[in-house]
Amino acid sequence: MTAAGAPLGHARMVTVVLACYNEAEILEESFTQIRDTLIELGRPFEIIFVDDVSRDATREIICSLVERHRALDLRVILHDANEGRGATVTDGFRAARGDVAGYLDVDLEVHCRYIPSLVHAIEKGADVATIRRIYAFQMVSFDRYLMSRGYSFLLRKLLSVPLADTETGYKFFRRERLLPVLEEIRDPGWFWDTEFMVRSWRRGLRIEEIPGAYVRRYEKTSTVHGLRDSIVYFRRLLAFRRELRQRGAR
Repeated sequence: MTAAGAPLGHARMVTVVLACYNEAEILEESFTQIRDTLIELGRPFEIIFVDDVSRDATREIICSLVERHRALDLRVILHDANEGRGATVTDGFRAARGDVAGYLDVDLEVHCRYIPSLVHAIEKGADVATIRRIYAFQMVSFDRYLMSRGYSFLLRKLLSVPLADTETGYKFFRRERLLPVLEEIRDPGWFWDTEFMVRSWRRGLRIEEIPGAYVRRYEKTSTVHGLRDSIVYFRRLLAFRRELRQRGAR
């Protein structure tokens, strides 16, 4: 067992979880880039596809990739019902065999070239390594920038957590530290990221945020709904603060 914050050395295996929902437009291209990055990293690796009942050809593409790349360690988990992003990545992490396990958004709006930096941070002693998104200026995605920065501000003020970007869909973990935190998380959807980061910080895990360029991709249909999602997140954030305060009072 490795002590918290102690160097891990070269990981025996790295697990990458790809949470999929209607990714047919970009999945094959993204897989190729992720695979090449992991080969260059020089660590044994596995990729776990977890499909959350996609309504397009995502499952067919996953099966085709596995069939065509039998020399790679590729595994597949297929949900019978749509469970949400948090539940999807959680299922992948519970199945992971790597000393270092992580996930990144399949659209690669933050490129997979940053995977080695996060893995190296874990190997050097971090328990959690995440991307802190740096937004390339695009007027058409200015709303995303404002939402992200506004949410980060509210999180720091309401929860007193000194983290810059809890919602980034690009996180790697020391797997043995990850599993106990998973058991505490209640939200199966997008709020999973906030819960994970806040609960990790409250446990005293060593968290390293590494800057990475975010570039919006428009060939993939977005599932983000600005105003509606902002209201939902704000309500969930307030409920989470109440939960943490009640737990602290006990």
